[in-house]
Amino acid sequence: MSARTPIAGIEPLELDVDADAYLALHGALDEPVADGLLGDRERQVRDRTRHVVAEHVAPTAALRDAEHTFAHDSYQALAAAGLGGLLVPEEYGGTDDTTVAYAAAMEEIAAGCGATSLVFMTQMHAAYPILHSGSRELAREYVPGLVDGSRYGSLGVTEPSAGSDAASLRTLATRTDEGYTLSGSKMFITTGDRADVVICFATVDPAAGRRGITAFAVDGRSQGLTRGRPLSKMGMHSSSTAELTFDRTPVPTSHRLGDEGGGWAIVVSSVTKSRISAAAQGVGLARGAYAHALAGLHRIHGPAVPQDVAARLAAMRGRILSARLMLLATARDVDAGGGAGGSIGLMKQTCTDVGWQVAVEATALLGRHGDLAAFGAERYLRDAKVTQIYDGTNEVQRLLVARDTAGRLKDVLP
Repeated sequence: MSARTPIAGIEPLELDVDADAYLALHGALDEPVADGLLGDRERQVRDRTRHVVAEHVAPTAALRDAEHTFAHDSYQALAAAGLGGLLVPEEYGGTDDTTVAYAAAMEEIAAGCGATSLVFMTQMHAAYPILHSGSRELAREYVPGLVDGSRYGSLGVTEPSAGSDAASLRTLATRTDEGYTLSGSKMFITTGDRADVVICFATVDPAAGRRGITAFAVDGRSQGLTRGRPLSKMGMHSSSTAELTFDRTPVPTSHRLGDEGGGWAIVVSSVTKSRISAAAQGVGLARGAYAHALAGLHRIHGPAVPQDVAARLAAMRGRILSARLMLLATARDVDAGGGAGGSIGLMKQTCTDVGWQVAVEATALLGRHGDLAAFGAERYLRDAKVTQIYDGTNEVQRLLVARDTAGRLKDVLP
């Protein structure tokens, strides 16, 4: 089956099968006020990513989604273009770009294919703890492969009974003469079914809470590591999600990340990057849904859409721009050493909520066509929902923001 094969008896929209059409429409949707927040290098990264997405990601996204095909080829195309290691030092095959450049690239990938963006960001999420807390030898062993696509990685935090409350995880790390053994299970692990390295957070003492959490880089070939079948999901069909089980899995001391009991600090540091990734997905998915609504409405109505529809489209454009400005401003703050307080949580919940809201509106504006795969918006709707759930649910983000607000007001209001 080719990317041009009609789905539900209707030809796919032109932007889904023609790179020039994709580039023209998304170029027309650029907002100068947002582009003004990008430096020259960051704009170059954004533009290169958009071209790779137009040529190698977007034209096959609907087919991958329909067939539940892992986004290997699309990630390989991004890696081959030098985009797989935007936040990775050149020493390990990366380009050592800014968080702003990474966020702009993530938005572009999500606009073309949400599932590919999930594979893309998971590679970075696996590399970051190794770079942050592992030895140079460990980084040399795993990070270049994550960058060039010859290895896949996973981040193992969530457990069947420990989701947003990572401090309550129960995977046990037991000391041995050679290092540790890990026993327990991890749930909802992105790329877990094929990961060559798993960043596993375990506890050396369940009674110690956060003080017992320790991080390990577990080789995917390790004895005692088993993987469940990929889970069936509403969206992100081209990204696999699986359960991992560790049965006295040996891990040498050299594969421990940081100090024993220092895993909580790694979790906290890692979520800054992961929540920027999710927020960028939200903006990209919103923009992709908006682009498909515009293209679909043009097919249905011609160049002049009804006035009430045009007004709703204008509101969608405003939401997307507001979310993009928040994303880029927060990423710039992180590059400057900020990102503390409630800003990361505020960005994550706002941008992913916008992704969902715009996708809902896009499918509604298309009326009876909104449910058709050939019009594309429904895929963005399905993909957007999970961004409100992972990397700390938006309900948890709102609690964190509320706590931050209360802290700011403590000495101000009586």
